[in-house]
Amino acid sequence: MTTTARPNAAPGESRVITEIDGPVAYVSLNRPDKLNGVDLDTIDELIAAATALKENREIRAVVLQGRGRSFCAGLDFASAFTDKKRVARYFLAGPRLVNRFQRVNQVWRELPVPVIAVVHGHCYGAGLQLAACADFRFTTPDATWSILEAKWGLVPDMAGTVPFSELLPADVLMRLAMTGEQLTGERAVELGLATEVADDPLAAALALVEQIAQRSPDSVAATKRLVYGTRRGSLRATYRLERRLQSAMFKARNTAIARKASAAKEAPVFGPRTFG
Repeated sequence: MTTTARPNAAPGESRVITEIDGPVAYVSLNRPDKLNGVDLDTIDELIAAATALKENREIRAVVLQGRGRSFCAGLDFASAFTDKKRVARYFLAGPRLVNRFQRVNQVWRELPVPVIAVVHGHCYGAGLQLAACADFRFTTPDATWSILEAKWGLVPDMAGTVPFSELLPADVLMRLAMTGEQLTGERAVELGLATEVADDPLAAALALVEQIAQRSPDSVAATKRLVYGTRRGSLRATYRLERRLQSAMFKARNTAIARKASAAKEAPVFGPRTFG
């Protein structure tokens, strides 16, 4: 698997670009002139991209990245709040008990494949919440990370508080959310906010994808559901989910392929994902 360069987009293109290269879907924020600041159209396009990818049973991973000089510098207030009625609609909770500002990030945790955020430049506010809702975060050493909502007298409200609480101790999270302190990529890894630091985070992310792709896509999907489904559940609910998911794995075609290949000491050749 090779690293593929992602050039800047021409003006007027979609705010979110999805490209599929073999088993990997690349989802790129595409407002480089705005440091990939998020406006309402970006929210719509990100949700649409994730929804479409959820139906694709051939992909094995999703890479979230930003074109140009930054991953994402946060919410573009100047653009997003020109239509206050639309903002109000997006802020109201829908049938899933989340509003659209929250849905844009939560949806990546619901994908049945690993999602890896590849961070460079700025990772602020809404962008940091997007990265946090990925399953893994690979960053350059000199990227800057910040829960920037504190600067505007706000709190994180785009689903970020759930992964923040999973990744960080309460005192560390409160410090970052109360101050808006800026962290380097290296410091974000030290605190547990980011997964790994690398000069070429895309190459490091693809190395992980290559490892994961050697395993059954069904067990990978079930593992993601198991981990997120048991973070806050009771012991009884946790064990029940374990049993239900393992029962599904026993019946999955890709499980039989994994067992047969392991017994024969051969590399497995998996079929499309059947779970999730």
